[in-house]
Amino acid sequence: MIRTLALLAALMAAATAHAADRWMSIPASPTMPEADLSGTARVNGIAMHYAVYGTAAGTPILLIHGGLAHGDIWAAQVADLSADRKVIVADTRGHGRSTNDGSEYSYDLLASDYLALLDLLNVDEVHLVGWSDGANIGYVISGMAPERLASHFAHAGNVTLAGIDPSVETNEVFGAYVGMMARDYTSMSPTPDGFDAFLGGVSKMWGTEKPGGLEALKSVAVPTLVVQSEHDEAILMDHSKEMAAAIPGASLLVLDDVSHFAMFQAPGEYTKAIRDFLGN
Repeated sequence: MIRTLALLAALMAAATAHAADRWMSIPASPTMPEADLSGTARVNGIAMHYAVYGTAAGTPILLIHGGLAHGDIWAAQVADLSADRKVIVADTRGHGRSTNDGSEYSYDLLASDYLALLDLLNVDEVHLVGWSDGANIGYVISGMAPERLASHFAHAGNVTLAGIDPSVETNEVFGAYVGMMARDYTSMSPTPDGFDAFLGGVSKMWGTEKPGGLEALKSVAVPTLVVQSEHDEAILMDHSKEMAAAIPGASLLVLDDVSHFAMFQAPGEYTKAIRDFLGN
């Protein structure tokens, strides 16, 4: 009887610990604060939704979200950072409230959209915080127009297909994220019934090898922090280490007890990591 009770207690403790693992779920983002400026930018043949928060002087922060997502996923970071920084967010081409013109998705094209948006906003230089596809867009801008980046906080990006964890295709947490973004797409997109085609287009981009790979990173001159989550479902730790080693002067930051979706799971810690990087 005592052994049975002890076993039950151990099982309950294990279940409680498992339930407490924050990297095993994706909390909803809070509501976005009110923007100081927002609108639709006509760039490269599309209508690109954007918003600007805060009025502080100095180099703004540009937050670029990951694939399938939208700018509102940054709500917690925007609320904090905009207190003493100007912060720019947008919905990437075809994502959220932004349109696509039928073009195939590519990181070069998405990077050119963001550069055109900065031109329209008369912003010469930004600190770029990129998550997942946002980090990949940042790597492209680092090569295409490095003078536009004061720094790059690059979380969960990859520059080779070998850097992707193949188990992501069947990962439950990543699957839950796709479901969340499908619901958001339906409520936000000008083409609410088009998620399946949208997912197919973005997935094709995910599966296309990136030109240059690790070799191209050796010429990056933008101050870069490569950021990896301890329990990332999509990006292999070794790949982030390789990227950090390839970029001159770059460092690697590992975020503890979070997954690919760290900004949802630990918003305060995530924002502090951004602030610490910018402070350095």
